[in-house]
Amino acid sequence: MHEDKARWNERHVTKPMRHEAAPILKKYIEHANIGEALDLACGTGRNTHYLETKGFSVDAVDLSDYALSQIKDTPKITKIETDLDSYDLEENTYDLIINCNYLNRRLMAQMTDSLKDGGLIIFETFIEAHEKPEQGSMNPDYLLKKNELLNAFINLDVIYYEEVDGVNLRGEKNKTASLVAKKHSNV
Repeated sequence: MHEDKARWNERHVTKPMRHEAAPILKKYIEHANIGEALDLACGTGRNTHYLETKGFSVDAVDLSDYALSQIKDTPKITKIETDLDSYDLEENTYDLIINCNYLNRRLMAQMTDSLKDGGLIIFETFIEAHEKPEQGSMNPDYLLKKNELLNAFINLDVIYYEEVDGVNLRGEKNKTASLVAKKHSNV
């Protein structure tokens, strides 16, 4: 864990991410009920801060203490420094879960149960390049397979799903999968 923390702290210092919220979050935020949100692998808080301005109380979770130190201190943001490999999500807790540029399959299995009825997942991360490896330096354990994200949340009402060629936040070519899905409401 300490090696991972040092590596992520270094990455946030030397290769900072943009500060603007993820476009998928901005586009689909109106589908979420205002309330409790979870920003997994939140980094320096670009999505956390956006959610807070929209009225959400946000649990901002990340391993990097440096990244978390960049998130403003407000009563509506709870910073949680933890190793996501051992972190468990509480059931029936969140109105919105956002997961961008991060993959932890163990947590994917917990996300649906962690949503309240009517809760929304916005999930976007990298997939394997099928024609040629564009993400040569990325660990394949952290790349989705084709349609894996869709299949992981097939029991939810899928609002949007797409797999596309794109450019990451650092201008490098990649492939991403994007999903917006809502948990069935029992009302």
